Amino acid sequence: MLISLSRRRLASAAAVAALGLTLLTGCSSDNVNCSLDECTVSIDRETNASVSVLGVEAKFISADDSTVTLDVAGEQISLTKGQQAVDVAGLQVSLDSITQDQVQVQISR
Repeated sequence: MLISLSRRRLASAAAVAALGLTLLTGCSSDNVNCSLDECTVSIDRETNASVSVLGVEAKFISADDSTVTLDVAGEQISLTKGQQAVDVAGLQVSLDSITQDQVQVQISR
């Protein structure tokens, strides 16, 4: 019984450690700011600019004054200022802002 209880505790500790590591590695870039379930991502408006966040890659395709086109998890989407979030790969993606140099989007679980 004592051995079984110790194994369960060890397994639980390993699971908690793995979850913590997953949360810490959910966002991978200097231009990503994450909380537990949501990331704000700034992507440069240049060809091939991309960022990996919450397990998916978001890549800049094009933009005009109010609309941005991104490739998120292999799916091309267009976002407009003020539009509700779009569901992509189990995540919600919405447009925060567009400037001459950057696009800022919210990606959440």
